[in-house]
Amino acid sequence: MKRLRRIRDLMTGRMDSALTEALLGQLEATKEGAWLAMAMIGGEVGRTGAHEQMRAIEHLGDEERRRLVEELRTALVTPIDREDLFRLSRSIDDVLDSLRDFVRESHLYRVPDQIRFTPLLDQVITGIDALENAVRDFASRPSAVVHDALEAKKTGGAIRRMYQYEISRIFSGELTADAMKERELVRRLEIVGMAIGEAADAIADGAMKR
Repeated sequence: MKRLRRIRDLMTGRMDSALTEALLGQLEATKEGAWLAMAMIGGEVGRTGAHEQMRAIEHLGDEERRRLVEELRTALVTPIDREDLFRLSRSIDDVLDSLRDFVRESHLYRVPDQIRFTPLLDQVITGIDALENAVRDFASRPSAVVHDALEAKKTGGAIRRMYQYEISRIFSGELTADAMKERELVRRLEIVGMAIGEAADAIADGAMKR
């Protein structure tokens, strides 16, 4: 039945919807992880509870990535090149993995003032939203895909700048153990921003080849 559906999609010129569904599933899990991190730094969820919840969210993201890899093996039609789809999925996985590390290290380090990470996580969520828009636009609005990717890329750049300001602030004070722990957490969020930028590049590269 799955094979017949794909043949039908090929003949009617439609993209393989299973691939976009798997990517959107990955992004949904990733955004859930970002919102969990936001709830943790705001005190709505305890660090231990957030650490435990993130394991379940990471598992969901891994399952969606596994589904995408399996679908790629037999897909007749892909929204963008298979290599770019794989790069995109891998970069989304890197975003979620780095958010997991942020929550885990927050649990381990017990840095007292975490609310200052709010602007960075705001940008992370904005970037994930832009990636979601790009994936949804693969089939329905292909002309908008590059624009969506550029929006995601901008958020990656914004996170990088925020990271630099935070590092400058940390290094301008006394380099205590807490300051170095805070530096590690800020670095995790910079890595998240880099992965968002890499995902945006994969989308833009794939869209330009079409």
